[in-house]
Amino acid sequence: MASRLATDIITFYHPRFWGLESDAELGSWAAANLDKFWGTVLNALAEAGVSGLELTFAPGSIDNVLKAFGSAKAFRAELESRGLAVVSAFMADAPAWSGNADLGAIVADAERRAAFIAEAGGEILVTGLPMRKTRGVRPPMFIDQAFMAEMAGIAHAVGEAIEGAGIKLALHTESNSALWYERDIALFMAYTDPRYVWLCPDSCHITLGGGDPVRVALQHDQRIILAHWKDAVGKIETDLTIDHTIYSQQQRYMADFGAGIVDWNAWSEAMLATPGADIVLLELDAASDPVAALKAGRAVVDAVRGK
Repeated sequence: MASRLATDIITFYHPRFWGLESDAELGSWAAANLDKFWGTVLNALAEAGVSGLELTFAPGSIDNVLKAFGSAKAFRAELESRGLAVVSAFMADAPAWSGNADLGAIVADAERRAAFIAEAGGEILVTGLPMRKTRGVRPPMFIDQAFMAEMAGIAHAVGEAIEGAGIKLALHTESNSALWYERDIALFMAYTDPRYVWLCPDSCHITLGGGDPVRVALQHDQRIILAHWKDAVGKIETDLTIDHTIYSQQQRYMADFGAGIVDWNAWSEAMLATPGADIVLLELDAASDPVAALKAGRAVVDAVRGK
């Protein structure tokens, strides 16, 4: 089956790719050189043979697209002129979903993003549930029925609000979040209405939680409209400190695409039974040579898809 190959823009967030030394340097440089940033990214996508893009936090954010191109319509035109398209946007910098969440602010923010994505030619907004607390921290945070019911209420409000723009909401299975373990996913899926809330499983993160991403895909196949294809070295066997460094801590458990333990043949077959079967989104967090990494990932996908 022919698939559109896509990637998250975080693939291009390694400072060395830009000749820089740190994430902070990259953030500052990109903010002052948005035209060069986007030109380089779009050229690299074309060179790698990747036609789809998922936006996320800055510098590859919706706000920075608007600063660089002026409008979603102009961004779409630039992408289409290069044979590219927006697939989705990850709401990494959206108002937090929490016990005292401002539902009005959350919904308004999602509606704004949905309007942009619709005009830019995409179809999906992706978000995650709150992060867990470090084990031993008081008071503890329990991911139980009451918690999931509260999160489901927020998800329903967002999913219903953005439906009018033709955009679907998908929840991502992030490591050390409230939607990490297979049990978390099953519980949240049970509490949410499939008409308004979809799933974006991440093969790497599910593996890091000791789960089987293929089993998750098979169990929830009709809820999956997008998936992050990422490899992992295995389960995280220790309790990490969950703070602002958690994302960098998790990096050492991620593997180059095809070099980890994810069963790509079985995963690919499971994905073919989902509503998101026509998109393969390779997520290669901050690759120092993103073009080479994407080409290598594409080779793995081509092999398992029988191209």
